[in-house]
Order: sequence, then C-alpha cells, then structure tokens
Amino acid sequence: MRRRDFIALVGGAATLPLAARAQQATMPVVGFLNAASPEGYARYAASFRQGLKESGYSEGDNVAIEYRWAEGHYDRFQDLAADLVRRKVAVIVANTQAALAAKAATQSIPIVFLTAFDPVKAGLVESLNRPSGNMTGISLMSGELGGRNVGLIRELKPAVTVIALLVNPGSPAVAPFIEDAQRAARTLGTQLSVLNAGTAAEIEAAFAASLQLRAGALIVAPDAFFLARRDQLVALAARHGIPTLYSRREWVDAGGLMSYGASLADEYRQAGLYAGKILKGAKPADLPVLQPTKFDIVINLNTAKALGLEIPPTLLAIADAVIE
Repeated sequence: MRRRDFIALVGGAATLPLAARAQQATMPVVGFLNAASPEGYARYAASFRQGLKESGYSEGDNVAIEYRWAEGHYDRFQDLAADLVRRKVAVIVANTQAALAAKAATQSIPIVFLTAFDPVKAGLVESLNRPSGNMTGISLMSGELGGRNVGLIRELKPAVTVIALLVNPGSPAVAPFIEDAQRAARTLGTQLSVLNAGTAAEIEAAFAASLQLRAGALIVAPDAFFLARRDQLVALAARHGIPTLYSRREWVDAGGLMSYGASLADEYRQAGLYAGKILKGAKPADLPVLQPTKFDIVINLNTAKALGLEIPPTLLAIADAVIE
C-alpha cells in the first residue's frame, strides 16, 4: 500500500463519529451456543432476543450476538465453545449438552444454561439456590418427566401393552428420562421398548421398528435434535398411524397428536433476561437456577380423528389447550 493511501485510510477512520467508534469498542458480545440448527430453533432464538430486549439490550443496537450451531453434531461442541472463548464474549448462553462443553471451555466467562438434566447432578452448579462459580440458568426438568409421559399414554390408550420410547443416545439427559419412564411402565404393567436415533435415517428405522414391536403408542424424549426434525417425526407418526406424545406444544401445532411439557419459548426468554442481568453486572452465583412451574398438556383433535382415536373425556378435561 502506498504511503498516501495509508494516510488517507487512517484519516478516514479518524473522521468516523466519536459515538459510533465508542459503540463499536464497547458493545458487549453474547455467545449463543446451541445443539440444534438455526432453522429448527429460529423461534427460540427470537424468544431469547426478546428476553434480552426486555433487559434493555437490542441486537445490533447495544449488543452483538455470536451464534454457534452444532446442528445435531454434538462432537462439535468443544470447538464451538473454544471459539466463543477466543472471541472473548461477555456471556455464553448454552443449551443442554452444549452447557457441559461451555463449562469445560471457561471458568471465568459467565454462562447461562438451559438444560434438560439435573444441573446439580451434572456438576454444572453446586445447588439450585446458590449456583456458585460462573454458571446459572434454567433447568427444564425433562429427565423427571418420563413417568408422567408413560402415565399420559395409558390415559390416552388404557389397553396399550407396548409403548415405544424414541431417544437420542448421544444426549446425556436421556438416561434419567428412560429410568423414570421404565419405573412407571413396570408399575403399570406395560412393556417399554427403547429405540435409539441420532440421525434422520435412524429416525426412519426407529418408526419401522416400532411397527415390528407392535407398539400401540410412541413417546419422543425431549431433545434438541428431535425438535429440529419435528416435521419428519410428525409425518412419520401420521404415515405409520401411531399415536405419539411429544415434549413441546410446537409438535402439536405442526400436526402432532399430543404434547406434555413446559414452554421452551418462555424458557429461552428467561435465558435472555438472565443474560441481560449479567451484562448489567449481576454475577451468575447470585442468580438462582430457575425451574418451570407449569407443564401444559396440548391435544390436536384433528390428528386424533385422522388416527381414528377418541380422546378420553378425562384427558380432555385436564388438557391446557385443545386444537380443533
């Protein structure tokens, strides 16, 4: 570069408005580390930004967000987390499995997690009320809902003898969910068959296996990978004619039969609120881990009709929402 060109370049930078240059230098950066894909989790990323906005931070105005998506490939977490640490972000927001990678990557950058497993047993925090360290967040309590899922299937189909449970074997949150579901199945005298799927092809194979097992119903365990593949799962359930219970209302809105769980969109909004508090100076150790206080049952009557299934009045009576 010629000397006068260099001088002109520097001079041009110097003429930028002082406020604009100050904003570029001081705007905090939030790292968003997620197991799913930007397409599958667009709604939840928007909910997270809404939480940030309610805290006084708007993306592009006074905060920047660096998104890192594993797209179902959990072996990417370590590199993605390390990249955010090198970027020197002000706070990292990570879901379930990604939270473990974030914890391993930094002991100093604040981390807000959304996790399906028990954060104390997983070693993320010392306690829910006093997290300690650099981590806090939202516990979705999904691992404790396996038994309730089995119970709902029995309410839906009292005569069912075989229930298939679809899980992602790569998820560390799946073990407690399976254990809770198995205890309930034994108590109710129902056979529970666990089917593993960590790819789109394995999902197809699992549905075929459920037919061979003569499963009368299917439970899809909570998992970011499955939620990102919800259109495929809903289509397969319809094609194979198997009543299926999901973990989020989004499945039912997409044509699924029934769901039971907390609002994931609201949990991401809460994560945004916590990230905003940390940006304002709050310490993760002073923010207790939040837990859902309400779990909704949502039923799609159109899907039930297509399956030739009559929803018991007792189940309709406790449903929080019915889609007709």
